[in-house]
Amino acid sequence: MFPQPEKSSAASPQIRPCDPGEFSAEERALLLRVAHDSIQAALEERQIPLDPPCPHLAERRGAFTTLYLHGELRGCVGYVFPVVPVYQAVAETARSAAFDDTRFYPLTAAEAPELQISLSILSPVRPTRPEDVEVGRHGLMISLGGRRGLLLPQVPVEHHWDRIIFLEQTCRKAGLALDAWKEALVESFTAEIFGDQDPSR
Repeated sequence: MFPQPEKSSAASPQIRPCDPGEFSAEERALLLRVAHDSIQAALEERQIPLDPPCPHLAERRGAFTTLYLHGELRGCVGYVFPVVPVYQAVAETARSAAFDDTRFYPLTAAEAPELQISLSILSPVRPTRPEDVEVGRHGLMISLGGRRGLLLPQVPVEHHWDRIIFLEQTCRKAGLALDAWKEALVESFTAEIFGDQDPSR
């Protein structure tokens, strides 16, 4: 059982990453490879090693894995909070996005070679004032009365939302009234986003 994965809407990563140089090209390639390997291993009913290959990838970080098939969303699951090393988080969320995102049927062996993967490695989640939310930089998590909604930084960019609509739609994701952000706990995070088609890797 994975520790409280979150499903999220996903979009093309046309946003400003938090720290473009935090993960090297080699580390990005390793993380993408482990995402693909984790999915393939599940299809073949085998295990893969989850020991991080370097200290940086042993750091605990929140992470989301987004899957695309022929340009269409095929699954998106992640950990908001840093519960496991980022290397392990990518492996687990990739597998969960492929087989446990209830919005989609489980991935098939025929589809796996065609998958494109995008990874979002999250910064710590911090309380923020609604007026300080920056579209294109921040992801949002809004919590009130036991309900919680989360949207990744790339979502408002794809949908051309302004800050207020972004806040409202995160409330909607939580099952709250659209204006609940005025009294709810608003938290933000940034993400370094990269994928199979990222030329910088």
